[in-house]
Amino acid sequence: MAFVTTAEVCDANQDLIRSGELRALQPIFQIYGRRQIFSGPVVTVKVFEDNGLIRQFLEEKGNGRVLVVDGGGSQRCAILGGNPVVQAQNNGWAGIIVNGCIRDVDEINGCDIGVRALASHPIKASKKGLGEQRVPVNVAGTRICDGEWVYADTDGILVSHVELSV
Repeated sequence: MAFVTTAEVCDANQDLIRSGELRALQPIFQIYGRRQIFSGPVVTVKVFEDNGLIRQFLEEKGNGRVLVVDGGGSQRCAILGGNPVVQAQNNGWAGIIVNGCIRDVDEINGCDIGVRALASHPIKASKKGLGEQRVPVNVAGTRICDGEWVYADTDGILVSHVELSV
């Protein structure tokens, strides 16, 4: 999709909003990374204060995908740091949305990737690799499924059942 703002997407797709096929996440995320506008197909991960599965995904080729991480909203540690974000940028991920905290903010802000997270926190997460992958997650008041599409800009984040064209 050529660059179209999330507001324009909402205006052009009122029927999809009414049917629930197009949803907006609650505006709880901070914007990080140099890419303030990003979109792509969703890959989901559900973890709690552990970033092993996140790191595994970001080691893969991203092919323009967006990793949506349900970290349970924990603000006791960071489940994403600078090294995996650099790797994600180098592997072609479009963005990462974290329902939790990140760290190494200055490093992340230097990366050409979109990152959204609740906040930053200096304590790192464990690396046990515990969690679930490619399962439906609930983030910011919205159920998000693997394979859906995310559209993010400075106005907010949209999730669609299908790729949109305006």
